[in-house]
Amino acid sequence: MEGQGDTAQNTPKRALITVCLMIATLMQALDSTIANVALPYMQGSLSASYDQITWVLTSYVVMAAIMTAPIGWLASRFGRKNLFIACLAGFTITSMLCGIAGSLTQMVLYRLLQGAFGAALVPLSQATLLDIYPPERRGSAMAIWGMGVMVGPILGPTLGGYLTADFNWRYVFFVNLPFGIVAILGLLFLMPKVKLPARTSFDWIGFSVLSLGLAGLQIGLDRGEELDWLSSTTIIASFILAGLGFYLFLVHMLTARTPFIPRMIFNDRNFVAGLITMFSVGMVLLASSALLAPFLEGLGNYPVATAGLVMAPRGIGTMAAMMVAGRLSNRVDPRGIMLLGYLLLGASLAMQETWTQDEAEWMMTVTIIIQGLGLGFVFVPLQVVAFFTMKAELRTQGAALLSLVRNVGSAIGISLTSALLDHQTQYEHADLAQFITPFARPLQAGGMVTRMLDPTSRSGAALLNSTINTQAQVIAYIDDYKFLLMTVLPAAACLLLMRKPGKLPAAKPAHAEVMD
Repeated sequence: MEGQGDTAQNTPKRALITVCLMIATLMQALDSTIANVALPYMQGSLSASYDQITWVLTSYVVMAAIMTAPIGWLASRFGRKNLFIACLAGFTITSMLCGIAGSLTQMVLYRLLQGAFGAALVPLSQATLLDIYPPERRGSAMAIWGMGVMVGPILGPTLGGYLTADFNWRYVFFVNLPFGIVAILGLLFLMPKVKLPARTSFDWIGFSVLSLGLAGLQIGLDRGEELDWLSSTTIIASFILAGLGFYLFLVHMLTARTPFIPRMIFNDRNFVAGLITMFSVGMVLLASSALLAPFLEGLGNYPVATAGLVMAPRGIGTMAAMMVAGRLSNRVDPRGIMLLGYLLLGASLAMQETWTQDEAEWMMTVTIIIQGLGLGFVFVPLQVVAFFTMKAELRTQGAALLSLVRNVGSAIGISLTSALLDHQTQYEHADLAQFITPFARPLQAGGMVTRMLDPTSRSGAALLNSTINTQAQVIAYIDDYKFLLMTVLPAAACLLLMRKPGKLPAAKPAHAEVMD
């Protein structure tokens, strides 16, 4: 039996294992957003309405969120390596099935299965990297792993748009096949077997009520804007079920003898602060990206390809920051790096509050790069601090819980910012329209402008409405960026709760066993 330190020191071909883990992580992260731009093409091919085709996205998100929860138990029951390879193979196969789907029913079914298999890839790859790298190199390892998690969703729409435009929407799913085969073969021959403490029973009650809460929350958030939120009995019922599920899960976790998320995991102050921080990062990561695309295309009148190129520098900034943060995390206090990241992230959101439809492209590029740098400087040291004092046998559960919180934060962030954008656009439109009267100076000045904006003519009324709506949208986007800025402040305060990582105590031999 060998300890945690021996696991890290005696792992051969660590670089090749890391490449395979990165491929798996990137595949899962890309598939969370890569299908977005292909939805209109799927809609026609599968003979579906707009409301129906959105289930291609929501089915994947719901199932991935639900199946994140039992990963810790499954890993201890079947072995981390066996579970990883099985899930990676299942994810690759279901990706191909999505690509050949001939009906909406088949597509939704295959996306559910894809989400179920893909849920384990990110937390298992993180837990494996933490095991095969010694403590002094975990910062660099988390930087490499974080590139897949953070950059994947950012580059997903750009890659999806390219594959859809130049090939076919089905290649959005077919692209996973060659990478999946390479990763499966690499992990099959190189990944070490780690024996985790066996857990003979599974907490079906806790899993069921948590699944109920997550499913209700995801369905309510994903379909809320479409069904007018609390005006719909479907949304009300979804939120009631979500509240009931989360309440029962909390009570069960506090009272059950062996809940599937161990209570002792919340005794780690660094990890709890990391959960709050990850929730905030998840909100900003996808919500800001979801706001940027319609801003560029709708208000800035950028072509789809150009909009994708304008968004790309955020991924470049994130990768650069992760590489730097991975090296610095081993030499300086990682909390200081996170503080720098928060300052950059807050500065970028404050800069976006000044954007209009006429914003210069170079200014938007600079702002987006700063935002990418901020996300990268927060994400990498967060992994180091959150897991530094965690026991090895809890890492898989901890990584799964961290991924779950990030996914929930992303879903809530997208839903809230979308709802706020729609509401504020309507509100500001009504507020601005009250100033359009016959006594308004532009309508009394005479000349071409007055004739163009004549509200008594059909063309003049349409132009006035379009102008007002554009200004209302600009104000609504500003309000959204203010909201995202406010979500950064509580997470930044969590730095005060985190302990500075010091020297690890000597590893206890019961933590992990490497099997030949």
